[in-house]
Amino acid sequence: MLDTAQLRDAFDDTRRGLQTRGAGADAALERLQSLEQVRRELLPRVEALKAERNRDGERIAQAKRTGEDTASVLVESKRRADEIKVLDGQLTTLEEERRLVLLSLPNLPHPDVPQGQTAEANVEVRRWGQPRDFDFEPKPHWDLGVALGIIDFERAARMSGARFAVLLREGARLSRALIAFMLDLHTGTHGYTEVEPPFLVNRTALTGTGNLPKFEQDLFRIDGDWDLFLIPTAEVPLTNLHREETLDDATLPLRYVAYTPCFRSEAGSYGADVRGLIRQHQFDKVELMSFTAPGQSYDELERLTGCAEKVLQLLELPHRTMLLCTGDMGFAAARTYDIEVWLPSQGVYREISSCSNTEAFQARRAGIRCRPSGGGKAAFAHTLNGSGLAVGRTLIAILENYQDADGSVRIPAALVPYMGGVERIGPRA
Repeated sequence: MLDTAQLRDAFDDTRRGLQTRGAGADAALERLQSLEQVRRELLPRVEALKAERNRDGERIAQAKRTGEDTASVLVESKRRADEIKVLDGQLTTLEEERRLVLLSLPNLPHPDVPQGQTAEANVEVRRWGQPRDFDFEPKPHWDLGVALGIIDFERAARMSGARFAVLLREGARLSRALIAFMLDLHTGTHGYTEVEPPFLVNRTALTGTGNLPKFEQDLFRIDGDWDLFLIPTAEVPLTNLHREETLDDATLPLRYVAYTPCFRSEAGSYGADVRGLIRQHQFDKVELMSFTAPGQSYDELERLTGCAEKVLQLLELPHRTMLLCTGDMGFAAARTYDIEVWLPSQGVYREISSCSNTEAFQARRAGIRCRPSGGGKAAFAHTLNGSGLAVGRTLIAILENYQDADGSVRIPAALVPYMGGVERIGPRA
């Protein structure tokens, strides 16, 4: 959520920042201004009436002590109480509408974020590894996996519908190996604390991260009296670990890592992305999460991004890191790096991780503060998140980059111990 003081004191700057996101926020900002004007008019009226009500109480008490008639004072006091009740109701309605308008506005981009509305305006920051030169036509993972008997889309469709997959044999083991490898790297080498969070969360948790109320159509909701949602990413429960808490600056940054399945309706996605494992309704991900003091967050973003890149480097998968433009960032992000892995069947780099600093945007929604160790005023913490990595897309990248002409797939050296010594997945007889 945006800072209401900043909206009030730097309204034009806020408007210009939101316009670079292509968010269509002008109408919402104008509504906020209108609501604020009404609020400024109502508050003095209510306060004056309440002051008069208090004085009425004193007059009634005095009249009773002296035996005077209190009827006229009581009538006037009742009229004032009724008016206060009406105005308080108007203020409550106004504040709720104001809250909902604020929740609909995205985060402001950091000043260094390139301006633009599409991926063409993203800026390449660095590149690692050289794409392999194949002496045969590399196959897409959806053909490789089926031929190897390790991915089954047809059986998944019969039990669950489109955009689900069954991993079998070495495919299931490779997925499990990747999860264990990533968790071991991030906990052992990078110092993250492993968490196993709930996979179902409530509306309050999703509102804290910015998924609700704006993006409810992208979520899977549990029917009935539960009012719970399947998590779209572990970012949601990890962010809410410290909801409504005040953290000591001396403990920051706090770094967490979690493996979870993720569930998304993927409303509106189409084209090549819906084939194979690229964009599934259910997928696995290892998520990195950091809580920092405000002055630490941009150094932490570089560190977090480097931790995600390290996974690909150890797996020897070519990749590049892109700084996203204002119009291509997620709703809650102030600055985002996308890490894109090379997929030879398509001849393109595809996103495998998105690493973002949301600054105080999520913490303000979730009530997460931090206080200087020596005392002083608490401020909203900064939160950061990133995939470290998306497991299915990493599996895709391994199948496609490590395939050989005979249809077999080599296992990256770093994963062989996690595969029980298996070095190659071969065609089934």
